[in-house]
Amino acid sequence: MAGATTDSGALLAAGVAGLVGGAISMALGEYVSVSSQRDSERALIARETAELRDMPEEEFEELVSLYRARGLTDQTARQVATELTDHDALAAHLEVELHIDQDDLVSPWQAALSSAVAFTLGALLPLLAILLPPPGLRVPITFFAVLVALAVTGWVSAALGGAKRGLAVIRLIVGGSLALATTWLIGSLLGTTGLV
Repeated sequence: MAGATTDSGALLAAGVAGLVGGAISMALGEYVSVSSQRDSERALIARETAELRDMPEEEFEELVSLYRARGLTDQTARQVATELTDHDALAAHLEVELHIDQDDLVSPWQAALSSAVAFTLGALLPLLAILLPPPGLRVPITFFAVLVALAVTGWVSAALGGAKRGLAVIRLIVGGSLALATTWLIGSLLGTTGLV
């Protein structure tokens, strides 16, 4: 919008609409995604429960073979499978066979809320950067503020993940610069053609 107009009211309306729309979109997308994942995990748990009930011997042998495939001897694999089956057969199969912890299924509501909050916090910086400075400085200050935020985000995420920080920072700055320049150019073109 800043490419199309310098009107603070229009920028505020567009910025708030983008912030709210983006937060809702991110939350709904995350909710749907995590709900689908959770439904799949529940279906796998139900299937495994039925298999353990209907064919316990075959499931036991499957567990033994999974432990053998991990490098245990047959005797050790049988001992481990026996002890885990005696303790909690379903948990043993879910962990080794499907890599699921039935007590740690993700919450779609929590994921949706986290996504909405993260988007909102991320959107506040460019919104404030475009609204607070004088009209002539809005675009460069916003551009600079967003690139600094992207650099910090890249550095922190790489540090937390143990990845190369410089590469993550460069990747986010280049991608962010392209996105900022493209959206500003589109706004400028639309603003000069009278479509806004």
